[in-house]
Amino acid sequence: MNLKKFLKNLQQTKLSQTKMSLKWILMMNQSEEQGGDRVVLADFKTKMQKVFEMSDLGEMSYFLGMEVSQVQNEIFLSQRSFATKILTKFSKQQGLLLRFLHCCNEKHFQAVKRVLRYVKGTLNYGSHSCSSLIQFKNSFSIRENASFYCDDFAGLKSYPKTNSWKEDTDCCSWDGVTCDHLNAHVIALDLSCSWIYGNFPSNTTLFLLPHLQKLNLAYNDFNLSKIPSEFGRFTSLFYLNLSNTGFAGEVPSQVSHLSKLVSLDLSCWADAQTIDKHALEGLVHNLTEVRHLFLDGMDMSSVNAHVFMNLSSSLRSLSLAFCDLQGKFPKNIFDLPNLNLLNLGGNQNLNLDPLKFNRSSNLEHLDLSSVSFSTEFIDSVENLQALKYLDLSGNSFFQGLSVSFTNLSSLEYLILEGAIFFGGLLDSMGNLVSLKVLDLSHSNLSGQVPRSLGNLLQLAYLDLSQNLLSGQIPRSLGNLLQLTYLDLCENQLSGQIPRSLGNLLQLTHLGLWQNQLSGQIPRSLGNLLQLTHLGLWQNQLSGQIPRSLGNLLQLTDLGLWQNQLSGQIPRSLGNLLQLTDLDLSQNQLSGQIPRSLGNLLQLTDLNLWQNQLSGQIPRSLRNLLQLTHLDLSQNQLSGQIPLSILNLTQLEYLGISENYLEGSIPDEVTTFPNLIYLGLSDNLLNGTLPSWLYTAPSLKVIILSQNQFSGHIKEFQSKSLEHLYLNNNKLQGPFPSSIFQVLNLTLLVLSSNNLSGVIELRKIPQWMQEVGNDSLTYLNVSHNSLTEVEHFPWKNIEFLDLSSNLIRGNLPIPASTINVFLISNNSFNGEVSSLICNATYLQILDLSHNYLSGTIPQCFGNLSNILQVLNLKKNEFYGTIPLTFAKGCQLTNFNLNGNLLEGPLTPSILNCNGLEVLDLGNNKINDTFPHWLGSLPFLHVLVLKSNHMHGSLRVNSSKSSPFFSKIQIFDLSSNYFSGPLPVRYINSFKAIINLEKIGSTVSYMGVNDSRGSGFYTYSIGIVMKGQDRELVKIFTMWMIIDLSNNQFEGGIPKVIGKLNLLKGLNLSHNNLNGDIPSSIGSLTSLEWLDLSSNRLSGTIPNRLADLSFLSSLNVSENQLHGQIPQGKQFNTFGNDSYEGNKGLCGFPVSKGCNIIEPAPLNVLEKDGSKSNIAFEWKVVLIGYGCGVVFGMLVGYVVFQTGKPKWLVNLVENQHEKRRRRNSKKGNRSSGRRRI
Repeated sequence: MNLKKFLKNLQQTKLSQTKMSLKWILMMNQSEEQGGDRVVLADFKTKMQKVFEMSDLGEMSYFLGMEVSQVQNEIFLSQRSFATKILTKFSKQQGLLLRFLHCCNEKHFQAVKRVLRYVKGTLNYGSHSCSSLIQFKNSFSIRENASFYCDDFAGLKSYPKTNSWKEDTDCCSWDGVTCDHLNAHVIALDLSCSWIYGNFPSNTTLFLLPHLQKLNLAYNDFNLSKIPSEFGRFTSLFYLNLSNTGFAGEVPSQVSHLSKLVSLDLSCWADAQTIDKHALEGLVHNLTEVRHLFLDGMDMSSVNAHVFMNLSSSLRSLSLAFCDLQGKFPKNIFDLPNLNLLNLGGNQNLNLDPLKFNRSSNLEHLDLSSVSFSTEFIDSVENLQALKYLDLSGNSFFQGLSVSFTNLSSLEYLILEGAIFFGGLLDSMGNLVSLKVLDLSHSNLSGQVPRSLGNLLQLAYLDLSQNLLSGQIPRSLGNLLQLTYLDLCENQLSGQIPRSLGNLLQLTHLGLWQNQLSGQIPRSLGNLLQLTHLGLWQNQLSGQIPRSLGNLLQLTDLGLWQNQLSGQIPRSLGNLLQLTDLDLSQNQLSGQIPRSLGNLLQLTDLNLWQNQLSGQIPRSLRNLLQLTHLDLSQNQLSGQIPLSILNLTQLEYLGISENYLEGSIPDEVTTFPNLIYLGLSDNLLNGTLPSWLYTAPSLKVIILSQNQFSGHIKEFQSKSLEHLYLNNNKLQGPFPSSIFQVLNLTLLVLSSNNLSGVIELRKIPQWMQEVGNDSLTYLNVSHNSLTEVEHFPWKNIEFLDLSSNLIRGNLPIPASTINVFLISNNSFNGEVSSLICNATYLQILDLSHNYLSGTIPQCFGNLSNILQVLNLKKNEFYGTIPLTFAKGCQLTNFNLNGNLLEGPLTPSILNCNGLEVLDLGNNKINDTFPHWLGSLPFLHVLVLKSNHMHGSLRVNSSKSSPFFSKIQIFDLSSNYFSGPLPVRYINSFKAIINLEKIGSTVSYMGVNDSRGSGFYTYSIGIVMKGQDRELVKIFTMWMIIDLSNNQFEGGIPKVIGKLNLLKGLNLSHNNLNGDIPSSIGSLTSLEWLDLSSNRLSGTIPNRLADLSFLSSLNVSENQLHGQIPQGKQFNTFGNDSYEGNKGLCGFPVSKGCNIIEPAPLNVLEKDGSKSNIAFEWKVVLIGYGCGVVFGMLVGYVVFQTGKPKWLVNLVENQHEKRRRRNSKKGNRSSGRRRI
């Protein structure tokens, strides 16, 4: 209100009217102070205007030389302007004050200066703006990680700016605060990257700064608060930045009221904020002055992209990256005359209408990554002559990389990361001479790296990683002297690393890993003195590590693992004092670990595992106090674990497994306080377990298996322990049941020790039982001397192995979560409860070698859709085999050997399409041969031995499909089968004939359990070389046929000679007759052959002597005759191999073969094998014919020099001729007898 007019009118009115007016003034002020009803104020103004002539001048801001600031709930009075005028006046006329002083001196002058300084220093004392800022500061906390995005991604330096904000100081001097020096209003506030954390209150005192023109709160964390609508009160704002501040929820429509905005940045973390259609329309409509609009990361999935059609023509920057925009984007945006920056990247569901760029475009920055666009668009890119930044990542270029890209002469940044190209890089890429950054990583590029890239002399960043590039690295890359980053990793590059890369003296990152590079590491890499990262791992590099790498003093990461590097580790690597990660593992490095590595005081990771390093662990490693990861496993290190290693208190991972370390583990109470993983398995360590092992506060994994530790296992007090491996040691004493008190224990392996007694759980407190029961999933205590298990309390147990102990009693049933349940080789008895079928996740069940009895639960057939291995071997089960197997049966191994089962096997087993091993041997099954088993496509092992099976194996079916095509072990021995040998089957044994490749990459038959924690090997019993043997593991190359102890008759078919991979053949104890077919001589892999106890006749074929692997032969109790083949393996067989064949002669039987000595006439000397004939005394006979003297002379030569070659050949040739002559005579006389 105009106060002067009010006073003038007041003089002309009656006193009563004046009293009434004053009353209304008081009411108005009170109403304003209390934020009163605006309706009351409007009513007051109307009534006053009826009585007085007056005008409404709005809110009072200046009165009687005092400034008036009115905000909610308070009025602030200030004389800053008056004080400023005084300072200005007296700064020009310092002597003005002196006229009032009669005796002024230096003291008076200092007093005047003190007064003026006080006035100046208190210009903003008690300022409303300052107090508002202090309250704003106090409503938040300071956390460094609140601005992590600023440091890690934005490349800015964060620090707590509000630390400089102190009460009773001038806020205009505070960090981040800018004031209008005329009236001290806060007009700009920059708190970006200031570590501010906390919820943003909607009534914050920040909104009491109505004169703000610029506000930047970017890169702080407001903990998913909503953006208050009160931001709309900053009507003077022309710059607002709330990017990456942790705001969430909907953007208030009041932001669109800030019509003076020139720059607005509301970018956020992905989808943290949303903006509805109406709010966005308001922004586009009202912000007519906006030049820079950044809304990245805001969820606009419900917004039609056409809303941006009406954006201001003054727009220079528009960034809508990762907004989940849908549909088509208006192409008129590209026609905005002042547009320099357009970022639509990351909007995978956004399409661009076909458009063609004009040469008049001012676009300098274009990001259309993951946006769909037309080929026409690509071809017109070359018109954007002002373009400096182009990102088309994540798109598909079906016609390859367009030539139009290479015509952009001003282009500095070309980013096509994650694009899909069909083809390779163009030679014309070398035309982009202004290029500074080229990123074509992960883009399916093929072909060679063009040499023309060496023309890009401004290039600072080159990334061609994760493609299909092949050929050699061009030497021309050595021309790129500005290059700081070069990454060619994960391609198919071959050849040597070019020495010219040593010219790139600005290089800080060189990544060539996962290629096929060969040859030596060039010494020139030692010139790259700025290098911080060098990655050459997973190549085929050979030779020694060059000593010149010790020149790279800035290096922080050196990775050379999984190559073929040899020689010693160079001592010069000890010069790399900035190194934090050194990985030389999986090479062929030898010699000792250099002591100089102890100089690498910044080292956190040292990996030297799987080499051929020898000697002792150097004591100098004690200096590596920052080391957190040390792996020296799989070497040839010897000696003791050095006590100095205890200095490494930061160590989290220590692996020295598979070496030759001996002695005990150092025992100190404070050892390794941060250790998480300890792996010392497969050494020669001994002694008792160190005491710190039981109390280590952080230890999660302990692997001490395959050593010689002894003594008792004590009580573990660790709360962090999760995995404990103590298997294959010499630990003894009672089983430490208290170990189940370890709260987080999930895996426990104590197998192959001397532990004894009972797994006793009663002494453990109930609450601990319940906690431990929830965590333990893997328990292996096999191969000990345990005698009893009370029960299985573990609720989430998945793997339980109690096999090879002395446990007796009824079989406890594990929890329904069990996957693998192994209790073989114990003394469990009684029946198996059908409750075991509640274990619906059961994959491997081995109850073999116990005393379990009763019938097999029929419900096992219903488990077969998960169950892979069912081994009930060597128990006392009786009754029938489970009648039904469910469709989708997953059984691979079904073993019922050594029980009392009688029932037949039903065809429902064919539902187990993946069955590999079927062993029903040693039962009482009375049935004919189940021919239909031949259709199981993966059956490798079939054992039906020692049953009451009978009938012929002749196949009556006319089907041509092969039977048992994958069979490797076929054992029908000790039954009552009759008829001829199964020629149809033998012809179908394609795996043994070597027509079907064995696809297995493992050495033994078995199955991995679903947890990936172990490999269960199949086992069977078989007669091998005449002896019953238990094959605990079935070698994948075993090929065995055993049809012995049956009633087969007829001859041995010649087709058996096709089985050229056969290792064992047993046809003994049948009624076979006829000759032994010479085709058996083709079985070059045969190791044992048993044809005993038949009615075979004829001679033993000489071809059998060529079976160089044959170590066991038995043809006894037949009707064979003639000479036994001589030489090679036949010289190793004893007389028992031929017993019962009266017609056989020659070594080793006592019967000779009636040989006539030939006359030693002149015979030409020929090369031949060593003679098997004892001929030394024949020299005496020769001497007898020619004279005693000559004979004695020849004898002397023989005994002094060995067997003369000419004499050996003479005797052997004559012996061979005589044998053939006798053989022909025998055949002729035999033929005459048949007639």
